[in-house]
Amino acid sequence: SLKRIGSRLVDIEGQNDHQLLMQPEQHLGLLDEFANKDDDLLSQYQETYELYQSTQRKINQKQANQQQWAQRLDMLEFQVNEIKNADLIENEDVDLQTEQERLNHFQQINNALQIVQGALSGDENGSSLDAIAASMESLEEISTFDDEYAKLNESVSEAYFNLQDAANEASRQLDNLSFDEGRLNEIEQRLNLIADLERKYGGSVTEILAYYDKISTELDSMTENNVTGDELETQLDKLIAKLTKLGGKLSKNRQKAAKTIEKEIKKQLDDLYMDKAVFEIKFMDHQPNTFYPSGIDQVEFYIQTNPGEEMGPLAKIASGGELSRVMLALKTIFARSQGVTSIIFDEVDTGVSGRVAQAIAEKIRVIADQSQVLCITHLPQVAAMAQHHLLISKEVHDDRTITSVDELDEKSRVDELARMLAGAEVTQLTVEHAKELLNMAK
Repeated sequence: SLKRIGSRLVDIEGQNDHQLLMQPEQHLGLLDEFANKDDDLLSQYQETYELYQSTQRKINQKQANQQQWAQRLDMLEFQVNEIKNADLIENEDVDLQTEQERLNHFQQINNALQIVQGALSGDENGSSLDAIAASMESLEEISTFDDEYAKLNESVSEAYFNLQDAANEASRQLDNLSFDEGRLNEIEQRLNLIADLERKYGGSVTEILAYYDKISTELDSMTENNVTGDELETQLDKLIAKLTKLGGKLSKNRQKAAKTIEKEIKKQLDDLYMDKAVFEIKFMDHQPNTFYPSGIDQVEFYIQTNPGEEMGPLAKIASGGELSRVMLALKTIFARSQGVTSIIFDEVDTGVSGRVAQAIAEKIRVIADQSQVLCITHLPQVAAMAQHHLLISKEVHDDRTITSVDELDEKSRVDELARMLAGAEVTQLTVEHAKELLNMAK
């Protein structure tokens, strides 16, 4: 992601690596950025193109998967109806199993409650609660004599009231207890239905209901989109007509802008001593009902560098020195429209010298009015034109190569330009020449 973003912010240009400008698939975008007059028209086209693509996919899907579509639709309808008709309630299976357990063990539960009630509530010979109550009264009479007796009395009292509550609850449960064989059969049938659904759609009622929501949504979507093939074809024909109209308008605007760019590039190439060169934005032949994401056009930058030669693709036709100049001409035109904040020129002046080198230096300086330029160069004419001069050097320390970058002051800059001019031996004449280059640049 950072790489894609960075390519829009910092444009790194080498002799054979000119990124956007040297990629034919990017030329249409550059042309649109230069024209930049009718974004609404392009947006309308792209929205229509997305609908066109979507409709075409639906037609292809219907044609290729008509049987699978129908089978899936039938299956979803059956499953939705089966779960819907079951009328499930959240956690219903847990509640039914609890009730089933009580009914299946009715006699055991009844006997246990009878024993509890008899033991606590009493019979002819008196109840356990009566005996505990008597014990509680006796302890209460002696509780004031010692703290230990008071604690014992408190424990017995608490036990008495807890057992009294238990006796009342046992009596209530017995009053409500009844055996309904019809209800037991009803529960077993219901649990069998839920178990059948669990085997098909999930391990619990909660999972079954979640699956129901999912397939209901899918069924609704398929039902809504279940238009006939004829209806889809009609929609597609309308979209094709609209794309043809919008694409035609876009193409007309682009061809007009292309003529302007060709004239501007010609002026720039004249300044760079390529006055015989011819630059052309070539529009490929358009086939009817052929559409692309950004219009009906496919374009590529072409050039003829010398009279008598054939026009050819920019990326293939130019030599190293010619390519450097063509690239700078294009950069001069497109620097502002691209919105690139920084441009790195990595020895783009390779293969040129003399007056051409001076022309390239001046052209790079023009580009620097629109974007920050970092230029790696071995040409003194180019280095002299910059506002800042950074010297990159390498030294070996302890068998390791260390690269350093130093900003040069005015004197150091003169010395370095002199070395670039003279090579191994710097003379007073080359120093004067270096000063002259800097003065000319200023």
